[in-house]
Amino acid sequence: MLKDLFHRIKYRLLQDAPVGSSLAKLETSWDPRISWEKLRRKRWTWSDWPYVLMVLSLTICLSILQTVPAFVRVIVAFVLFALVSIPITSQFFLPGMPIITWLVLFASPTSLPLSLRPKIYVRLLPALETILYGGNLSYSLAQMTHPVLDILAWLPYGVLHFALPFILAASLFVFGPPGTLPQFGFCFGWMNYFGVIMELMFPNAPPWYKNIYGLQPANYTIHGSAGGLERIDKILGFQLYGGTFGASGMVFGAFPSMHSGSACMLALFASHLCPRFTPLFFSYVLWIWWSTMYLTHHYFIDLTGGACFAYITFFLIRRSVLPRIQRDKISRWSYDYVERGIQTQSKFRKSMEYDREYIEMADEFGAQGPEHRLEDESDDADDGILPASDADIESIESGVPSTPILETPSSRMGSPMISRIGSPAPNKQA
Repeated sequence: MLKDLFHRIKYRLLQDAPVGSSLAKLETSWDPRISWEKLRRKRWTWSDWPYVLMVLSLTICLSILQTVPAFVRVIVAFVLFALVSIPITSQFFLPGMPIITWLVLFASPTSLPLSLRPKIYVRLLPALETILYGGNLSYSLAQMTHPVLDILAWLPYGVLHFALPFILAASLFVFGPPGTLPQFGFCFGWMNYFGVIMELMFPNAPPWYKNIYGLQPANYTIHGSAGGLERIDKILGFQLYGGTFGASGMVFGAFPSMHSGSACMLALFASHLCPRFTPLFFSYVLWIWWSTMYLTHHYFIDLTGGACFAYITFFLIRRSVLPRIQRDKISRWSYDYVERGIQTQSKFRKSMEYDREYIEMADEFGAQGPEHRLEDESDDADDGILPASDADIESIESGVPSTPILETPSSRMGSPMISRIGSPAPNKQA
């Protein structure tokens, strides 16, 4: 039964695959020399800065990560090198390296010397929330608690937040055009990476700190708190979040909220793949926004900050290199070509301006000016240039010109613009 289901799904996905197309072909080789040869032939440009940043960041973080034994760190580095060198694994792990780089950075702050860590802001976020939104929204949402609300808040914050990126990645790989999954890994990883950098350089206390310690100054010796997730530990009957948050190195990483940023990034890519379900995808964003404030882990301004990180990252990639979805395609194997970036409408407008300049130059060359041409069209005929007639224009618009039309720059570029210079007159000598 499962075998028949697999064959039906396979037939559905491959039924409109173009014959002979290798666009969606996957690497099956285990020979790392293929990857090394590609690296040797690669021409490095400024757009390859992510690779340099990854190498530097991983080297520094793995060097200072004192909570992990040295031999374990060496093994991790060797495994990562092997995964990005072997072609069959490199096609998946190389696009995912920004995510791995972010996770290693996230685990490193506990190894930073206290003398290098900046001041912790306790009053800033509550004050900004009051100024911008007229009150402490997160405090108001956290006042009324109930076990049912606890479960509803825990599902997006503690379950879907970790599961949905894998589900969306698989969906983008199967149903999106080839090249979509690497761009998702790039956006998701670097957005979280720079979000953690922001949290390390600009540490802020979350709402649970204010509930426990008030507005007194904070320091890095204070352990993290699970906030409202402690009630989930009581419901589950064992310590799941109390110890995890207590040992976290990102105790004061309230702004920006990467829960919010990750949810927005998922919604943006899911909407890119299936636009008809956009309201459903962004309802998940609102759900996780409510849960983070209800569980006292973020202020509302943290959520807007994380959303800004996601939107900026996504639209920069969408404008330049993100593959465009073709609605008549079922899966990645249906594509015979891929278009990237946003399709602009400026070419036709530029061709109009180009034609206008060309016509003005022709007017100056063929006569003393436009007025002269209108006053004495017979001279133009003697010079070999006739004004375009209504019949000529109608025939050109229909696609079959009655007489040859003088070629303009836009006609060479395939523009639908019609030159008003007209048609070449017949050769009188002939």
